[in-house]
Amino acid sequence: MTHAEDSKPAVQLDDRYSRQMLFAPIGKAGQQRIAAGRVVLVGCGALGTASANLLARAGVGHLRLIDRDYVELHNLQRQTLFDETDAHEGRPKATAAAALLSKINSSIEIEPHVADVHSGNIEKLIADADVIVDGTDNFETRYLINDVAVKTGTPWVYGACVGDQGMALGIVPGRTPCLRCIFDAPPPAGSSPTCDTAGVLASAAQMVAAVQVAEALKVLLGKRDELTGRMMQCHIWTGEYSTFDMAAARVGEGCDCCGAREFRYLDGADTGRTAALCGRDAVQVRPASDTQLDLEALAQRIAPIAKAAPTVNRYLLRFAVDAFGVTVFRDGRAIIKGATTPEEGRTIYAKYIGS
Repeated sequence: MTHAEDSKPAVQLDDRYSRQMLFAPIGKAGQQRIAAGRVVLVGCGALGTASANLLARAGVGHLRLIDRDYVELHNLQRQTLFDETDAHEGRPKATAAAALLSKINSSIEIEPHVADVHSGNIEKLIADADVIVDGTDNFETRYLINDVAVKTGTPWVYGACVGDQGMALGIVPGRTPCLRCIFDAPPPAGSSPTCDTAGVLASAAQMVAAVQVAEALKVLLGKRDELTGRMMQCHIWTGEYSTFDMAAARVGEGCDCCGAREFRYLDGADTGRTAALCGRDAVQVRPASDTQLDLEALAQRIAPIAKAAPTVNRYLLRFAVDAFGVTVFRDGRAIIKGATTPEEGRTIYAKYIGS
């Protein structure tokens, strides 16, 4: 955990945030509210790093970063808080992002969690949040965020981007439509472009993150009524920008989530232990129960069959075996590069790590 220390000098709001406080909707009182705010950011990829950068520079007092992945070279094109050293060493994204943000703004608290968000831990992770910002890359996690946000009454900001296209929407449970009012179910597999098939432009992610952070700041300022209530959609390459009033999308009692309060994703009914990772020829496998692996012992066990000596640090173990590159975290999760299906990922996990 990276914290602002008591010995650090008090932040002079008039110095650091002077231009932000000149903006009438914020002012000095608003800046103080931002400094008291708590934001949970789920995902430190293209959207997440862009949002985290803006939130830290805006002076959000407590920023919790949650990400399950580690930095690779191809991330650097669009994930703005990492450098080549992070990629070379395979640093966890949450801790690498926190390290840089603490240099950008040492007066705020930055709390990294190297974790996969799932139905068993999300309520604890967002328990004290004023607002949740979506930096994820898959529908399953977004529906999980939507469930916990509606259950707890916590505002959240949806965001997504692929290719040159981006979308963003602020959601306030009880006042605006929830995500399942708008998209009742995830799109069928293979029906929508992904970053594996269509790529993604960094500029699209930056555009979406800018809108997300503006909406999040309104929540922190106590200006929920000023959230646009409009879905922003952009195509950066073609210069098409649109917003859609979503008020009529609110289903109310007809929505299984915000109406009937059925939280299928939070209850675990629609979640799995394996997931293909966006933009990666890789599958993540999560153990069936909480665990803490002895990575050093596992490294010794793997060494005789690995293609090269395994590397291990306080967060993760990396090794190559057969046609796969395997990264194992202390919580038992593994990212298996080269696996193309959940079934193949589970097979490799069971073979080399255990069931």
